[in-house]
Amino acid sequence: MSIVKINVLTVPEEQRETLEKRFGARAGSVENSDGFEWFELLRPVEGTDTYLVYTRWRSEEDFQKWMSGPMQAAHRGGDPSQKPAASGSTLWSFEVVQQAGPKQD
Repeated sequence: MSIVKINVLTVPEEQRETLEKRFGARAGSVENSDGFEWFELLRPVEGTDTYLVYTRWRSEEDFQKWMSGPMQAAHRGGDPSQKPAASGSTLWSFEVVQQAGPKQD
């Protein structure tokens, strides 16, 4: 089964638009990675300043390859004068042990 990585980002309200634009401009940086299965950027609706960046991978090894290669390259290529949109970050890791999707007719 797959693994899930959730990057928990603390984003002040005045930085939300900046964060969302930066993710929108990432243009396939993760989608083309071997073992990548899914991505979602989740915006908080109420009561928190926490965004969740959800990715699902075929294996921990695929995630680690992306972290040590394309992800590092993408973060190094940014404008050094840009301050981070998030004021804090924590990475959660999960193994998928059960899953379900819509029933097909």
